[in-house]
Amino acid sequence: MYGYRCEYCEGTVKEQLVKKEVFKHKTGFVMLEDVPVGICERCGYRYYHSTILQRVEEIAEGKQPPERTESIPVAHLT
Repeated sequence: MYGYRCEYCEGTVKEQLVKKEVFKHKTGFVMLEDVPVGICERCGYRYYHSTILQRVEEIAEGKQPPERTESIPVAHLT
């Protein structure tokens, strides 16, 4: 699926299994675990297969239930 040239820097996009990846959706955020992601070995730009983005949309819109829900701690930088 990967192995092509990056559209930004001409590096090579290689597949990596990412433990946790957070996606922003118009209705909120979705975290997927153990996600195969195409990552440029030179600049680090990430590429996602359409099936991953479809899964994010299904979960975000309530068409498919998440396995669990986690809360995220928030703090000021200073």
